[in-house]
Amino acid sequence: MTRLRTLHQRLHTLLWDTRMETLPRWQAMPLSALRILAAVGRDLASGLPTLRAMSLVYTTLLSLVPLIAVSFSVLKGFGVHNQVEPMLLKLLAPLGDQGTQISAQIIRFVDNIKVGVLGSLGLALLIYTVISLIKKIESAFNYTWRITTFRSLTQRFTDYLSVVMVGPVLIFTAIGITAAVSSSSMLAALNQIEPFGSLLTLVGKLMPYVLIIAAFTFIYKLVPNTRVQLRSALAGAVVAGLLWETTGWLFARFVAGSVSYTAVYSGFAVLIVFMIWLYLSWMILLIGAAIAYYHQHPERIRKHSSAPRLSCRVREQLGLLLMQHIARGFHNGEARYTVEQLADMLCIDDDAVQHILQALQNAGLLTPAGEQCKQWIPALSLDSITLSDILEAVRSDGEDDGLRVDTLPGSDSIEAVTAQLQHSQRSTLQGRNLRDLIQA
Repeated sequence: MTRLRTLHQRLHTLLWDTRMETLPRWQAMPLSALRILAAVGRDLASGLPTLRAMSLVYTTLLSLVPLIAVSFSVLKGFGVHNQVEPMLLKLLAPLGDQGTQISAQIIRFVDNIKVGVLGSLGLALLIYTVISLIKKIESAFNYTWRITTFRSLTQRFTDYLSVVMVGPVLIFTAIGITAAVSSSSMLAALNQIEPFGSLLTLVGKLMPYVLIIAAFTFIYKLVPNTRVQLRSALAGAVVAGLLWETTGWLFARFVAGSVSYTAVYSGFAVLIVFMIWLYLSWMILLIGAAIAYYHQHPERIRKHSSAPRLSCRVREQLGLLLMQHIARGFHNGEARYTVEQLADMLCIDDDAVQHILQALQNAGLLTPAGEQCKQWIPALSLDSITLSDILEAVRSDGEDDGLRVDTLPGSDSIEAVTAQLQHSQRSTLQGRNLRDLIQA
């Protein structure tokens, strides 16, 4: 027991107490990778990614047929709609013969959807079901990236529509180009010449990994409501792609081919196996998103994903500081600051900054603006925002209908003290507004 405790302590010291800047690059890179994996494992142990994956399984079951129906309609305009079933078979290949049954059933459902019969209301519900799936995916990714602000309604409509309409076209175009190149006579001739034949065989085996990594990179880059670096998205996509293919092989070998599910669940075995595969797929996708997040933000690896715990004094000071910086930049026309810029200016964690900004937005004092609504500006004129409003906004953040100051039991003496404190604050800050704060 003592040896295990000593070994654990040594590993903890090596992993977390080693200064990365003192190590050569060939040692720092694997240590950084181990730290990222440890952070992802910590997040998985919390159970929240598991809950989100299960939620996505439920939404996928409801939205899969409408999603394929919409994609089918788009691809039909380009004359490549016949490729939908082979692509679906490829995605469900780990399920073996059961995957073939599920693919045929889904295509049968899609064929039964007649847009002309649905009418305007039915078509709107069809598109809404598809958009709700993408919205749920965005919500899961935003949680992984610690993002509390969401796209505007217009932005969601345009971005989601591009995913639903353009995404299938790009995917099947890439598959078509790959198939055309693979069947060319030049490649057939090169395949007879060594070492080109062995090289082409290796490329053919690696192509599924390349395609799935490219698809995951596109998802990690586009879906989160933040600017994701390409190299970080690629890092998460490489790990997720390898996990996807490896898990698919293991699933087909040990799960889909097992007769125990059929013996226990009888006719429901196909559905149970399909749901398990969906769950594993979403878990892999969320793991890759977490790796991309920690790769882009290595400074957050040691931090837990829980909301920052700020004292009342820190809330008040931070609220005044943030309003001062944002108002000064807005008034002077110098800049409209993002969360990351404000955190760098104040040398504090951006989770704490985001927490206070959200409280100020809820009170109607700030509003997001600019590209992708990432910048912050005052929601009212500087003369209309009093210092008392700012302090009250950060103090009252978190109160709801079930628990507020006026719903707590009290006494006349306590209420007198509270009223005196509020009167003293208003008297001290009377007439002082945000413009006074930036001109001081």
